Amino acid sequence: MCNDAAKIEGSVLPAFALGRSPMSENESYSYAKAGVDIAAGNALVRAIAPLAKATRRPGADAELGGFGGFFDLKAAGYDDPLLVAANDGVGTKLKLAIDHNRHDGVGIDLVAMCANDLIVQGAEPLFFLDYYATGKLESGVAERVIAGIAEGCRIAGCALIGGETAEMPGMYGPGDYDLAGFCVGAVERQKALTGNRVKVGDVLLGLASSGVHSNGFSLVRRLAADKGWKLDRPAIFDQDILLIDALMAPTKIYVKSLLPLVRAGMINALAHITGGGLLENIPRVLPDGCHAMVDADAWDQPRLMAFLQAQGHIEPGEMARTFNCGLGMVLSVEEDHVAGVTTALEAAGETVHRIGEVQAGEKGCTVRGSVETWSGKADWRATHLG
Repeated sequence: MCNDAAKIEGSVLPAFALGRSPMSENESYSYAKAGVDIAAGNALVRAIAPLAKATRRPGADAELGGFGGFFDLKAAGYDDPLLVAANDGVGTKLKLAIDHNRHDGVGIDLVAMCANDLIVQGAEPLFFLDYYATGKLESGVAERVIAGIAEGCRIAGCALIGGETAEMPGMYGPGDYDLAGFCVGAVERQKALTGNRVKVGDVLLGLASSGVHSNGFSLVRRLAADKGWKLDRPAIFDQDILLIDALMAPTKIYVKSLLPLVRAGMINALAHITGGGLLENIPRVLPDGCHAMVDADAWDQPRLMAFLQAQGHIEPGEMARTFNCGLGMVLSVEEDHVAGVTTALEAAGETVHRIGEVQAGEKGCTVRGSVETWSGKADWRATHLG
């Protein structure tokens, strides 16, 4: 082998591609000299073990260090369960986190994206595993991210039973990392939400989001770059918060608010409003012959959403297909249950809007009045104060 190259799986790569200087011909090689610090990885596991242990729940002890994590469905109290699995990431929101040292909330985002996808099928999230990949373990960064994951698991009521921390020199730029999450839940067979209970006349209720959540950030970042946003200044639409913090607000986890109502049979369907927005996510839970008619006047467009729309001259239809527009979850509920569901959700801390109804028609969704309603919002041309 040449001194200035390293052979990896049949390919010859220059040493500089691995982020190091060439080694001398007689120098002893080691994993650490290749850029992988096993001691740092072990130290990370020791640091996060108490965080994982704090997420213990019936069925899981949340102990780390084994080759796999156990979960006891019987101890969790299930009789005839279906297992439901989901995995997701945080998308390019991570790039803002990395560039602006906002690592604490993305772990919550990661859990939220998975756990919310389980509750919409009626499933209680039981356990979670994460995948954290980076070129070099940065002191403190991984701990902050995984602390957020543990906090997300606590909010969702699931156990963090394991994960993978991959240090891969040459795969990522300095400071960069990626995240993936995997969550498994369970629902009693007769309580599963498949959309088959939705019918014409159902009322659509929307639960307020906490912000942009974890979708649409490629557009957000493009706007930030093109418009020269000063992310470290107070937002023009809210002087009490920095623009970066408004954008990075963690995705809301709806599990504990919704699970009792799902188990009580008071909800016919749930739609998690993620990529595709209202227009594409609501139809995913509708049977053939049902059309969701959503009234854009039924809730106030959040000022952050109005800011994004005005900054990018985004058409209302594009807003409804890209962002959650202020609603992170949509419920289909029978009229007789609307009052009870609303009262219970408000008692759990949710903001509830009656946003429309299920009508007869082609399977799909219409956001009625969005052109008149959303286009009339304030033109937020300034990007910061001061």
